[in-house]
Amino acid sequence: MRTPIGNLAFFVSVASALISGLAFAQDRNAYFGQTHQHTSWSLDAYLMGNKVTGPAEAYEYSMGKTIKHPAGYDVKIKTPLDFQGVTDHSEYVGVMRLVNDPSSPVYKLPVSATLRPSKDNPMIKIFQRLAGSLADGKPIEALLEPQIVESVWQNNTEIADRYNKPGEFTTFCAYEWTSMPQNQNMHRNVFFKSCKGLPAQPFSAINSDHPEDLWNWMDQQRKKGTELLAISHNANLSNGLMFPIELDSKGKPIDEAWAQERMKNEPLTEIKQVKGTSETTPALSPNDEFASFELMNYLIGIDNSFSKTNGSYIRQAYQNGLALQAASGYNPYKMGVVGAGDSHNTATNYSQSDYFGDHGMIDPTPEARLSGKVASGMTVLETGTSGLGGVWAEENTRESIYDAMQRREVFGTSGVRLKIRMFGGWGYDKDILKKSDWVKGAYAGGVPMGGDLSRANGKSPSFIVWALKDPVDGNLDRIQIVKGWTKDGQIFEKIFDVVWSGDRKLDSVTGKLPPVGNTVDISDASYTNDIGAVELKTVWTDPEFDANQHAFYYARALQIPTPRWSTFDAKKLGVTPPGSVAATIQERAWSTPIWYTPTEAEAAKVKSGLTVADLLKGGAKPLGDDDLKSLVVGKNLAVRNTVTGETTSVLFGENGERVDSAIDNDTRSVTSSSASYEIKDGHIVTTVEHTPFELTVYHFGEKYVAARSNEFGHANYELKVAAK
Repeated sequence: MRTPIGNLAFFVSVASALISGLAFAQDRNAYFGQTHQHTSWSLDAYLMGNKVTGPAEAYEYSMGKTIKHPAGYDVKIKTPLDFQGVTDHSEYVGVMRLVNDPSSPVYKLPVSATLRPSKDNPMIKIFQRLAGSLADGKPIEALLEPQIVESVWQNNTEIADRYNKPGEFTTFCAYEWTSMPQNQNMHRNVFFKSCKGLPAQPFSAINSDHPEDLWNWMDQQRKKGTELLAISHNANLSNGLMFPIELDSKGKPIDEAWAQERMKNEPLTEIKQVKGTSETTPALSPNDEFASFELMNYLIGIDNSFSKTNGSYIRQAYQNGLALQAASGYNPYKMGVVGAGDSHNTATNYSQSDYFGDHGMIDPTPEARLSGKVASGMTVLETGTSGLGGVWAEENTRESIYDAMQRREVFGTSGVRLKIRMFGGWGYDKDILKKSDWVKGAYAGGVPMGGDLSRANGKSPSFIVWALKDPVDGNLDRIQIVKGWTKDGQIFEKIFDVVWSGDRKLDSVTGKLPPVGNTVDISDASYTNDIGAVELKTVWTDPEFDANQHAFYYARALQIPTPRWSTFDAKKLGVTPPGSVAATIQERAWSTPIWYTPTEAEAAKVKSGLTVADLLKGGAKPLGDDDLKSLVVGKNLAVRNTVTGETTSVLFGENGERVDSAIDNDTRSVTSSSASYEIKDGHIVTTVEHTPFELTVYHFGEKYVAARSNEFGHANYELKVAAK
């Protein structure tokens, strides 16, 4: 038992540690880095024409040195990065380089002769063979010998260590796990905290293409003392697989254990990269006027394909995570966000004005980029500059940057060096930002991005948001706070403009902020910084806060319009910019959210809506196929959403077509949409944004009540046959 003096010494030491930690936190700086980079060591990069430069050149480029583009010309980054992980595909990593290197023992393997390009054996044929062997689960065993895979991995880690300069430039030992069942993107980049004590070789999609198996392998590494994390990416091309809400990749129901494994192993996800943005889309966020930013939608390797919307975007995953938390007590989607690249050129371009493509010899020139070509499903015109990952860390070292990633105090940008910061708390002084040490007060009074709030105690949360422009790019337009919440299994969102440049006023009717303006001269691919602000900051309190509802908040900062890379290319060629993509772009940055979780007492105050369990307990009977057909086919039904109070007219045509018509309460305008449906196994099976779901109808007293399969056990719809 401690003596009184011992107790005092103990509390003094704890207090000193807390004060020291706070002092350290307030000195955190924004560091920018690349978490997704391919070189000639990646199978696809080599076959796209990147045959010379490897990880060493990738680090040299990011440090500010000139290297060669695969097309042979020089490229140099405008502003060096602070950190980087080279993430070559682990599947057949380095193989193409080795089978074409006469000094390598791999060159002499019998199979190697069949993998060297020639007139009769073109690159595309080689790629199809190797990629096909992975897709079929029949990899070429001779190329997977431990001495090959392990030597490449050891070489990779040695290069990373060689270029690591603590305090100046940080490198990470990293790789990409490249799972893509049926061309659906499930990729993850794996980062190690240290380059010491690493496994003999990385776990690849050849070992398993299920993320659950990757997580299990990562757990085993931690037991051996090796710290690591994964960053999921390209969710927009995952065909709905990246953020599931019902079944995992093996077809098992998602449960608390699955959620814990995901959050332990994947604290981060990519929000923007060269193949599109994964924040949201107009289909999911129709009231978000900035939702259509740099979108791409296809399955890698398949022309004329599309990726399902639901399950492929981060904002919806955040919302569904809240609904899962409210319904089942766990949330697998409390993720931080980073911007990243996925360039296959060894070098990555971040600036619209000096864009040099992303995919080797597919898009190395303005002519090739503006040609309208489609390669492996990818419309080249829709690709873009790399995003950037930002971390708030104490110093530029592996340990400090990794810890920032782990605690999710990170942000993503579309490629610009736009700094963004966000804090949330219960009592921030409105004048806190006038103080020189406001960051100290922000940490002391709340949590930074990536943190959690609870115990409202009758208060509404306040958020500090701050953004500083890229010194060599466009001024700032505004900062928005995106809020998401859930009620009875349904998900909602609202976007608040909280601080902006100039003397604009919010529209009293729509609540929208007028556009900042546009100084872009499209014909000259130029703009001026005569509008916008260098810095924006404010303290904002949620005016619609409900202490009983789960919610998240994240900040989004937008620049003024500037020319897109395609406009710069058009100027170089003396042609009109292509009309199929926007001529201008509003670069931006996204913070990681801050989550609010009600206490059990607060959550208990919520009057829950009707659930399927309630229906069955009350004696309701689900309709079978014949009763469903009698009720809906050829009928015009009034479907009332009991959560929102909105009623939609739904016609279930005899031709298997469903037509929805709804009236906007604000504008009184009618909107219509259609989709196919079928009645099968006691369900109406239909789709929203190409994503299937089931509608189960119950006869409950004098009512017909329906439950959607994606609303977490709630029965939120009343059906009535509309009067003729």
